[in-house]
Amino acid sequence: MTAFFLQFTEEKLGQAEKTELDAHFENLLARADCTKNWTEKILRQTEVLLQPNPSARVEEFLYEKLDRKVPSRVTNGELLAQYMTEAANDFGPGTPYGKTLIKVGETQRRLGAAEREFIHSASINFLTPLRNFLEGDWRTISKERRILQNRRLDLDACKARLKKAKAAEAKAAAEHELRLTQTEFDRQAEVTRLLLEGISSTHVNHLRCLHEFVESQTNYYAQCYQFMLDLQKQLGRFSGTFVGNAESASPAAATSPPAVAAATLPAVPTIPVVPTIVGVPNTVAEGVLNPNEVKPPASGTRRARVLYDYEAADSTELALLADEMITVYSLPGMDPDWLIGERGNQKGKVPVTYLELLS
Repeated sequence: MTAFFLQFTEEKLGQAEKTELDAHFENLLARADCTKNWTEKILRQTEVLLQPNPSARVEEFLYEKLDRKVPSRVTNGELLAQYMTEAANDFGPGTPYGKTLIKVGETQRRLGAAEREFIHSASINFLTPLRNFLEGDWRTISKERRILQNRRLDLDACKARLKKAKAAEAKAAAEHELRLTQTEFDRQAEVTRLLLEGISSTHVNHLRCLHEFVESQTNYYAQCYQFMLDLQKQLGRFSGTFVGNAESASPAAATSPPAVAAATLPAVPTIPVVPTIVGVPNTVAEGVLNPNEVKPPASGTRRARVLYDYEAADSTELALLADEMITVYSLPGMDPDWLIGERGNQKGKVPVTYLELLS
């Protein structure tokens, strides 16, 4: 043991020779260290992505170390959905605001459930394999590397003793000990080398897990996108009704004709008496659209590409198919979120958010 520490100290001071590992072995060591370091960073940042709250991450870590089940936690989306539903009940679920809160809250609940499913899938298919490598294979590699380092120090200490031996008997004993330590070193070097070469299999396994993580994340965002499209379509259909109800509750709207109060076309709520506009029926300016009476303005029409399918809610709207081209224009008094769309002899209201306006 004294020779072991003496060899270690003299190497640090540059006063003793050191057995060098071959270049291939050194490359394996460097590759293993690189894999360990980046795996730790990717693991930690993925945990931050899935759980941004540091206190919650610490709590989950403690539960895992204690081998206890992590308690189920409400997602932010689910909590927002709860608040919106409770607010709708207070404001009145039959009011325009209450109805919208319920619809948005239901979508937030679905988003929260999708987030929970994504976190669960990512934890099992991606985080767990990374942790298993760091807590299993890497610990084994580290242990065998320490043993190899000790064997190497023993080997170099024996080489130093052989050089210093003068008597024939001392040289014979040193040579015998050197052969034994060389055999132990070679055996340990082979064990360590095999473990280090297994890093290639680790990369293959982590590659498969990475594909599963991307697939889970893709499905999650696709679900969220579809949920929001559905919500946007629902709100687009009912927005005109909500505007009409809001007008009927105001003193100014109380004197308006019943046809305006029940309008389904989104309209600017504070439009006074609108004079007759050449080429534009009064019913359009007042918020009621008859597609057969609408005529495009002399200028201001544009081409637009449809981004998503859209199902017309009533006869005043124009159904759309993704990627088709239509002509669009606006009329005085129209809600800025809507345009008049034309396809051949068909025309009707179309939501702006479903279009890509072209020059």
